[in-house]
Amino acid sequence: MSISKNNILQQLTATLLDQNFTVQKHENIEKYQEMVASYVKIDQCVGILSDFQANCSYIYSGSFGQVFGLTTENTVIESAFEEAIFSKIHTDDVIERHLLELNYFEFQKSIDQKERSRYSTFSRIRLQNSDGSYSYINHRTIYVKSLPNGSVWLALCIYAPATDLIPTKGIDGKIIDVQTGNVITYEKYTNNNKNLLSQRELEILNLVAKGMGSKKIAEELNIALHTVYRHRQNIINKMKVANTAEAVKTAMFMGIISL
Repeated sequence: MSISKNNILQQLTATLLDQNFTVQKHENIEKYQEMVASYVKIDQCVGILSDFQANCSYIYSGSFGQVFGLTTENTVIESAFEEAIFSKIHTDDVIERHLLELNYFEFQKSIDQKERSRYSTFSRIRLQNSDGSYSYINHRTIYVKSLPNGSVWLALCIYAPATDLIPTKGIDGKIIDVQTGNVITYEKYTNNNKNLLSQRELEILNLVAKGMGSKKIAEELNIALHTVYRHRQNIINKMKVANTAEAVKTAMFMGIISL
């Protein structure tokens, strides 16, 4: 069962931009801009500081930015997501990268705010070259600052050259404790994902995935048909997708359900 790049980006966008931003920021963004600019100057990587509250991004590019066609001048884009860079990455890898960030977001919500910057995603993704071939680069995402109410405010994406160029299947995406170097097990953050839906919603989504229609589900679970409709709509709203078919696809990739 496949999932499209646009669908998963739409879900990621909705998840991060629809957070509660009514709480006022208690810090200015300038100090984080200075931190990222200094890091990029030293490492010569590409750093994207995304502001989810303002829905914009600040792009800092070292010499490595040339592979994306970026200049070394700092720029601002009116989106919290760097689609110009995503478009140069293998479609399958972009989808896995977005799914990894959805897992990362759910994991971050489950831990204390003070601990959030301690964890980072890491993946190895394929960048398309000018001749149509692909080469590997490293990618990291770090949620560097949250608002007092827990909403993620600032995220940092880092793109850098990969030293491991051996072809492998997938992006080898991980969530890492940067303090200890330990990898957070897949089971830990997929269990967090399951908290996104109620037990009844999970039951219904599993039955939808098996091809059951609403009437059959109502009979199977011995509940009213309108109750099934209500649960299906709740699933769509919680997963921020257009319909239950998309919910099934995304839930399977996130490990929430399986066939």
